[in-house]
Amino acid sequence: MAEYDRSITLAMTGASGAQYGLRLLECLVQANCQVQFMISEAARIVVETETELELPNDDALEEFLTLNFDAEPGQIVLNTARDWFSPVASGSSAPTSMVICPASGGTLSAIACGASNNLIERAADVAIKEKQQLIVVPRETPLSEIHLENMLRLARLGVTVLPAMPGFYQNPRTIEDLVDFVVARILDHLDIEQALLPRWGS
Repeated sequence: MAEYDRSITLAMTGASGAQYGLRLLECLVQANCQVQFMISEAARIVVETETELELPNDDALEEFLTLNFDAEPGQIVLNTARDWFSPVASGSSAPTSMVICPASGGTLSAIACGASNNLIERAADVAIKEKQQLIVVPRETPLSEIHLENMLRLARLGVTVLPAMPGFYQNPRTIEDLVDFVVARILDHLDIEQALLPRWGS
């Protein structure tokens, strides 16, 4: 059985910006992390709208991701919305870091009020109650007062709110460069070494 440096939960929800989540998945695999992966039905639609990937149904999705992201068997573990026996659903077995990328406004709202209506929301609830690392990556503009209040509430609970706002000081030349800027910041907060983005002043 392969040994991984870390286990990290990654969820993709139905905001625009599927490229961020997919690139992060790729980078986590390259960093020898095992990824507990979740994707909402809305996120599937976004992936197929914004990228050239055509995702299969859940029965074949884990194998599809393993092949497409050059992962080891078992390195990407698919968790479905109602898989309540998944490790991510319990504070005694969940990975100590979770990222929701991209995070929709509806997901932010549900987490902020502790809804736990599906496994993504439950996993986030676990991270908060166990005082583990939770990073949410909203991709929305403009932000309403509701969005801002939900993000403030999460931030006060210790959640890292990391909006998908790429910078330009690295002189990006492609869309991929802009995606890498945000993914690099996520990896920094996960304390995973990355070479996607030069350090300020370097």
